[in-house]
Amino acid sequence: MADRSALTRRGLFRGIGSATVVASCTRTHPGTATNTPSTDAALSPGEIGPSPSRLSFELNGKAVQVDVEPRTTLLDALRVDLDTTGTKKVCDRGACSACTVLVDGVQRNSCMMLAHDVEGRTVTTVEGLADDGHLTVLQRKFVEHDALQCGFCTSGMLMSCSALLQRTAGRGSALSKEEVQDAIKGNLCRCGTYPHVIAAVLDASKERA
Repeated sequence: MADRSALTRRGLFRGIGSATVVASCTRTHPGTATNTPSTDAALSPGEIGPSPSRLSFELNGKAVQVDVEPRTTLLDALRVDLDTTGTKKVCDRGACSACTVLVDGVQRNSCMMLAHDVEGRTVTTVEGLADDGHLTVLQRKFVEHDALQCGFCTSGMLMSCSALLQRTAGRGSALSKEEVQDAIKGNLCRCGTYPHVIAAVLDASKERA
């Protein structure tokens, strides 16, 4: 008769597996007694934790402060926390550019940025284009050339075109059609108003020149 008290191959591996599970559950970091969850209070200066943290930046020429979670995108912070709903949330994956804003003068898809990425920086949304209620030349040309229909892409289009006009300011010559096409190639317009947008930007460029 076989000795039931003898160690079998199956029993050996079962014992090793159990010991590994127990060890992983009780593992501690060097110099600590227990592995406790991290909290905001335990973080180093300059780091943010899972709970809302203070964010400070300049929005449309005004200093703002808001408490947002680290996972919050710039788009959601603008729309939900700061009520600047001119920036549209459409695809939410950087494919349509309806959420385009200017960060330090550079056009960016706000759905692809975390809100805390703009700490201490300057953000301009479509609400910040007009000066004391007076439309910019570009905005007026959008109206004159019927460059907007359903409106979902309009704010993103305006921001991309505004960035183009800012980049080329002072050069003394009007824009070309190809330059405008290149500037808005990432902006998706379901209504197909691209020819009207291009005409509006070219007209604005001529008036500026």
